[in-house]
Amino acid sequence: MVNDQYDAVVIGMGPGGEVAASQLIKAGKRVAVVERELIGGECGYWACIPSKTLLRPLEAAAGAAGVAGLDGPHPDWAGMRSYRDTMIRHLDDSKQAEGYRSQGAAVFRGSAHLVDRDPWVVAVDGHRLTAEHVIVATGSSASKPPIEGLEEVEVWTNRQATTLEEIPGSAVVVGGSAVGVELGQFLARMGCSVTMVQRGPALMDREEPRVGELAAETLRGDGVDVRTGTAPRRAYRRGRESVLELDDGSEAVGDVVLLATGRSPRLEGLELDRVGVETGRRGLAVDERCRAAPGLWAVGDVTGVSMFTHVAKYQGRIVASNILGGDRTAEYTGVPRVVFADPEIAAVGLTAEQARKEGYDPVSAEVDLTEGLARPWTYETSPRGHAGVVADRTGRGLLGAWAVAPLAGEWIHTAALAVREGIGIDRLREGVFQFPTYSEGYMLAVEALDM
Repeated sequence: MVNDQYDAVVIGMGPGGEVAASQLIKAGKRVAVVERELIGGECGYWACIPSKTLLRPLEAAAGAAGVAGLDGPHPDWAGMRSYRDTMIRHLDDSKQAEGYRSQGAAVFRGSAHLVDRDPWVVAVDGHRLTAEHVIVATGSSASKPPIEGLEEVEVWTNRQATTLEEIPGSAVVVGGSAVGVELGQFLARMGCSVTMVQRGPALMDREEPRVGELAAETLRGDGVDVRTGTAPRRAYRRGRESVLELDDGSEAVGDVVLLATGRSPRLEGLELDRVGVETGRRGLAVDERCRAAPGLWAVGDVTGVSMFTHVAKYQGRIVASNILGGDRTAEYTGVPRVVFADPEIAAVGLTAEQARKEGYDPVSAEVDLTEGLARPWTYETSPRGHAGVVADRTGRGLLGAWAVAPLAGEWIHTAALAVREGIGIDRLREGVFQFPTYSEGYMLAVEALDM
């Protein structure tokens, strides 16, 4: 094998790996990057970018139909698909690879595994890459629940759904969190008959129950058959149909079964145990500096910590800074969570139940934005929008917030900053918000708190 020496080796070039690699390269470090699929990762080719690209035309069409004096445009699937393909670079990362090479980085294709430590040695594609630092950024893969007979039916994950060429006539979406809600709404608005099956009692079950209620109401308005409190027990073929037998005795039938049942850290093949690094069910455990062992770092989904692209990029900055001599620690308070449905669903911080379990004395308030704001009425003729906050009655601090409303993914950051920086309720009540905006909804919600 060829022996190569580097300052750092980055295994996996999704958003977190790219941020870390780019900052180290900029600082003059000799860097090798390893990618077994495409530089840019899941987000760039099969998740965030294609899904939001496909959702936007449908949001714009619905928005135009709801604005006074405009006729609603009709989606052009050929045009949507073509632009989607442009945005995912036709699944070709050759320009990205050349870009890293032009900056002085070595680019290796293939699956990497660790073979030694002190110093770290990574084997890939006939090469032994030796480095003081190794960054593991291998991401995650779609989880497949243990459903009997699942291999007999047409199964999609986010990858097939975001790169589809033709819209199926019908689909069963298993899972009611972000991926299920976004892709279920997309398919329904494109004319597909959608059934959504959620094991828990509500959609978006990690958020406030009210968020799930509003999400289900929106999806049902788009024609989605939303079924909660039930789960697939068995799958089988019936002619060309894919059938799920549910544990409540009913059936859900579609041309395809789209699994939106979470993601699992991608650790297979790294052979971490060979170099004495333990992994857990949630992923590669890291400390507050994103370090798994001396000289071994991890960022993104592989850590099992807040599986979001923006968190992966944040961790990438933390790791690069620490490798360059800094002493930065990661803080996950106030990380926003957004579902890019129509209307958008955004949240940050704790739910009331989570706050109670952490020992706070939570108090909550919800407001209908159409009853107290002008902006929803200037934005659309049949306005929608709800927002809520969770505060600590004793400490008078903001613990969490949520919104189901247009552009919520943009204005959730006001609440995210307040939660992260510990801005109290009394201070928020003194805020001066631009008129007319949806952000004024925070003022309404905070003023509605009974404290």
